[in-house]
Amino acid sequence: MVTPDARRKAVAHACASHGVSQRRACQALGVDRTSVRYRSVRPDDDNLREAMRAVAGERGRFGYRRIHTMLRRQGIVMNQKKLRRLYREEKLQVRRRGGRKRALGTRRPILVPDRVNVRWSLDFVSDAFTDGRRFWGLAVVDDFSRECLALVADTSLSGLRVTRELDALLAIRGRPSAIVSDNGTELTSMAVLKWCQQSGVEWHYIAPGKPMQNGFVESFNGRFRDECLNETLFSSLGRARSAIASWKEDYNLNRPHSALGNRSPAEFAATIPLETQAA
Repeated sequence: MVTPDARRKAVAHACASHGVSQRRACQALGVDRTSVRYRSVRPDDDNLREAMRAVAGERGRFGYRRIHTMLRRQGIVMNQKKLRRLYREEKLQVRRRGGRKRALGTRRPILVPDRVNVRWSLDFVSDAFTDGRRFWGLAVVDDFSRECLALVADTSLSGLRVTRELDALLAIRGRPSAIVSDNGTELTSMAVLKWCQQSGVEWHYIAPGKPMQNGFVESFNGRFRDECLNETLFSSLGRARSAIASWKEDYNLNRPHSALGNRSPAEFAATIPLETQAA
């Protein structure tokens, strides 16, 4: 029992559990009765706390000193000891950054696209050759038409390789408004950060541990693994690329998709202008 609050709780527990008076409990525990009967007259400072939270929410990397400065500019004056106490009670401490700088992207909720080439989803999937060596696949899906825009297989896929594949897609399809991905190392690399700045494409990262927020490409990966990867033995990278390219073509042109009214992505994309005119 160190703090006065802990002493008060101990006395209250002794009174309730053993049925003794407050005087007897204080004598047994060696607690001064005046500290037990004390009631704080400190104001709740709701307005100050709200102002601190507002500044911390707008400027997430500001510590208590800079928050103090921002509050003074708003005409809110308090000493630094009080500000530090409120800052600590509100748990506004800035987390220390660790490791290298990563691409941050946006984390606000995103809307479902209403046309093609508005938003792409991107994710990795892995499998193994017959000799046990692993290879990786990069899948890029249009969230509206469900078309697989790219399905790249290789033994290594770095952030720089991802940006090269995206550049190739942009040359063919044009620039999307946004790209969605998880927080994987390759996708939060400096290469991706630089590519976003140069291309002007907004990159949205899903919340950690929430793959359902990237459901379109996760669903695609499930079909890809079930219908291609688990059904085929790959003896080499060339064999894997050939089989994956064939499956991708069949997926886009022939495979019925339940979310598209049992049409293939190509059939659905072909009907979009007609449906728009009818509407």
